[in-house]
This record gives sequence, C-alpha cells and structure tokens, in this order.
Amino acid sequence: MARKKKTPEQISYNMRRVRNRDSKIEVALRLELWHRGLRYRKNVKRVTGKPDIAFMGAKVAVFVDSEFWHGYDWENRKSDIKSRREFWIPKIERNMERDREVNEILTAEGWLVLRFWGKDIKTDVSSCADIVEKAVINGKIQSR
Repeated sequence: MARKKKTPEQISYNMRRVRNRDSKIEVALRLELWHRGLRYRKNVKRVTGKPDIAFMGAKVAVFVDSEFWHGYDWENRKSDIKSRREFWIPKIERNMERDREVNEILTAEGWLVLRFWGKDIKTDVSSCADIVEKAVINGKIQSR
C-alpha cells in the first residue's frame, strides 16, 4: 500500500510537534536514574551543549540523541531522505558536527560526556542507566 503524500502544511505541523526536551526516551532514562536514587539537573543552560541530564558534582553530561536528528548510521541512512535533501542533509550533518564540538569542549573542561541513541534506551534502559550510574559514582570519587 503506497503512502499518501503529505501536504507542506501537514509536514510543517508534524515538525513543530517534535520535542527538543522531555521526549519519551529522555523521560524513560531519567525515571530509571531517579528510581536508583541518582539526582540530576536537566537541560542545564550554563553547561556547554545544554545536556539533557547533568550531574554537576560528578561532572557527567548525558545526551539522549534521536536517530534522525543526530545522524545514526548516517552514511547508509542519508539516502533515505527523499524530499528537501538540500535542506535536511546539511542540517543533520551540522547537528553531528555540533555534537562533536560539544563533546570536545566538555571533555576539555573535565566533563565525562555520555551519549545514548534513542533506540538503545528503548531496547534496554537499564543497561544505559548502569553506564550512567557507574560514571556518576566514579566522578564523585574522583572529585573528592
């Protein structure tokens, strides 16, 4: 069954509905961390890149990246973009470049940067939380 082509208005409406914070995957990871007794700050503006989850004392920044916006498997997935390629490809590639820049800056400032793909959180939020928990515990020990 062929998909019906969406109008520009429908596409615009859908794109406006995309959340840049408190997405389902982000909330799932935060809930798991909260249930483990880990306390964090979210979307901290004064930390470079405004991490989705930040552990200020341990200097651990956590980013939850969706596959489309952050270019998961980009070389293979780039060809999936059919409309407005001249807009979307540079936009996503700039997002990927910005992610690398943020990682470099935060690392230089003494932060540990953790990035998780949305699919990994959906598949196994517990394993992702294990990684964060270990990093926070190690960060707290090292900051003393």
